[in-house]
Amino acid sequence: MSLLRIAIAQIDLAVGDRRSNYEKVERMLSSKWVESDIPTAVILPEIWDVGYVIEESHKYGDRDASQAAEFLGKLALKYRCWFTGGSVLALTDKGAANRAMVIDPLGNYVASYDKIHLIPLMDEEKFLLPGEKGTFFNIGDIPAALAICYDLRFCELTRRYATEGAELQFFAAEWPVSRIGHWCTLLQARAIENMMFVAACNRVGTTNGTLFGGHSMVVDPWGEVLYQGGMTEDFAFIEIDTSKVKKARDFLRVFEMRRPESY
Repeated sequence: MSLLRIAIAQIDLAVGDRRSNYEKVERMLSSKWVESDIPTAVILPEIWDVGYVIEESHKYGDRDASQAAEFLGKLALKYRCWFTGGSVLALTDKGAANRAMVIDPLGNYVASYDKIHLIPLMDEEKFLLPGEKGTFFNIGDIPAALAICYDLRFCELTRRYATEGAELQFFAAEWPVSRIGHWCTLLQARAIENMMFVAACNRVGTTNGTLFGGHSMVVDPWGEVLYQGGMTEDFAFIEIDTSKVKKARDFLRVFEMRRPESY
């Protein structure tokens, strides 16, 4: 299987209001869903469950992401889809984590990824535990990987995913409009330099004076933008064929020509 349909759910978030955000996701899927024989992977923004309230994780956090897993599991069963990325504020025994989730079409919570790179501009290191490793998973025969927001600036993570076989990387983000040009450029760069598909969902709306930039994107292995959202809420389906990844990598053979001992 090399065909996949990606569903981007670019939404605004109600800060601190899990019920409202859950209801928004439900309404969007109910009103926008189109059945397909092609497997579908849905992406939500970063901390889509409660918004950016990391300093109050004791109040708003989700113990082991169990509420989100149950909620998404029911939707996955209903629509026979995957949820691949879109993070939540998860509580663990050691503290809070910014955790992306993978839910399969049977409703099973099959993988997770905790954000490795915490952004100093937002004091994330004061409120969140950093993740310690990347996350690989398969959608059928398609090897995929997860990352969150600020991780996009660290090319080493995506390169490691690519050299270990990932053909598709998912990003969930709350990226501000003030640096949206960086977002768009870096997403294309990660796709081009690693000859892989990149699918990214960024939120819209404003929290505490910060305007988030949307511009969710799906980029193919040659850097072609297959989809780019605007600055308002949007839901879009984008079909990709991951056989393009092998063709691109066979053509240029960049990975075979790397000389890490010289860098």
